[in-house]
Amino acid sequence: MNVTFPCPTCGRIATAQASLAADWQCPACDHRMRLMATEPLIPTCGVCGNHELYKQKDFPHWLGMTILVVALVLSTVTYYSYEKWWSWAFLIGSAFIDGIMYLMVGDVIVCYRCNAHYRGAAPTQAHLPFEITLAERYRQEKIRQERLKSEKP
Repeated sequence: MNVTFPCPTCGRIATAQASLAADWQCPACDHRMRLMATEPLIPTCGVCGNHELYKQKDFPHWLGMTILVVALVLSTVTYYSYEKWWSWAFLIGSAFIDGIMYLMVGDVIVCYRCNAHYRGAAPTQAHLPFEITLAERYRQEKIRQERLKSEKP
């Protein structure tokens, strides 16, 4: 199982094995930290120790939006040239492609606090879908911590 996470200091994306406890050093800023070993069911985050994790589809959002925009542009062009059947074919075809890709793509488990992505782990009942109120709580916590850091002399 792999974990992808941003460096806490500089934000550079890093990858490590989540099943092994190891010392990690950022190649960009030399920040060091200890990554905890995680169990196969991932009850807590191995990067920050947070117990609130969620599951989402491991699908690049830019690809989904690209499919949608291409279908909309093609349907608009064909609708403008009075080819309504082609317009519907592009729109329904993009929905069909999206549905097939949704079924084929696996899940990834994500930490609310540090945004670590765990690939290759099976989600459990404890890993619920994304919850906006939890995400906002952690976003506000991060803002408060950055404000406190900037206020200290």
